[in-house]
Amino acid sequence: MGRVLTPQDRAKIQIALAEAFVDSAVDYQEIAEQVRDYDPKVVQDILYEDVAPVCFSNLETPVPPIWTGFDNQWLLSAIAIQTQAREASWVKRQLHKLLVAWLRYSYGYIWKEIAAFRDSR
Repeated sequence: MGRVLTPQDRAKIQIALAEAFVDSAVDYQEIAEQVRDYDPKVVQDILYEDVAPVCFSNLETPVPPIWTGFDNQWLLSAIAIQTQAREASWVKRQLHKLLVAWLRYSYGYIWKEIAAFRDSR
């Protein structure tokens, strides 16, 4: 559980977690299975610091554009752009911290669902 994530591991986790933000029935058990081999704290941080900031707006719109899944290339690119912008700007880092705090509060149920299946093993 304490292993260092490769970029491929991180991308796999990001892609799996994005499925929680589609506007259809979410298979939390499947998401939990895909991220089971990774440190839960790291996975939770990736959920709220990388994935949710890029994907949460899909759940906030009356008619979400994404029903069945995010395009993997788009997702990874959007996360990379967001990360680079944050690394380059103190202001963006501070705003990101506020957003992440709000996302953890507003979408805390997502991690609870995933964790419940992770822990039921």
